[in-house]
Amino acid sequence: MKEVRLHGRGGQGLLRAAHIIVKAAVASDKFATFIPYFGVERRGSPVYGFLRLDDKPIRLKTQVYHPDCVIVLDDTLLDEVDVYEGMKENAFLVINTRRTVEQLGVPKQVSTIGLVNATDIALKHINRSIPNTVILGAFCRTTNWLPLEAITEKVEKEFDSKNSAACDEGYRAATIIKTR
Repeated sequence: MKEVRLHGRGGQGLLRAAHIIVKAAVASDKFATFIPYFGVERRGSPVYGFLRLDDKPIRLKTQVYHPDCVIVLDDTLLDEVDVYEGMKENAFLVINTRRTVEQLGVPKQVSTIGLVNATDIALKHINRSIPNTVILGAFCRTTNWLPLEAITEKVEKEFDSKNSAACDEGYRAATIIKTR
């Protein structure tokens, strides 16, 4: 089972992104669950959620304490929340950022990092600072857990072709860094 923790801010589309991953996983003959967690429910507040992917049914309905992957929709959260907490050995990090890897303070257990400037790509395609669909493309490229086609199909169905193009560009624009 692959466990993912997603971090973002209210209004960035974290919930919809997670639902798209779940739908794409099911369409790819996998199993997936998502559990959102909301504290203060207002735009701009830190939010997070827990996602699980597997080839067999998932019965576990708890938070993810030791993620195989962390997705960060807003790098300013690094200054407010310990997004790296509990990451497993050889974990993946997918992050929306303009920062360099050296500026991110990535822990040693992370083996693969996907960097993408999802905000600028979202502004280019959808004229809004909502990085969720772009980060989905970067997630596909960084982890290879789901096919990009499954994600873009669900993005287009859920949103439109502009968001699907943003997702595709997120895939192509992601810089993948192997730390070991």
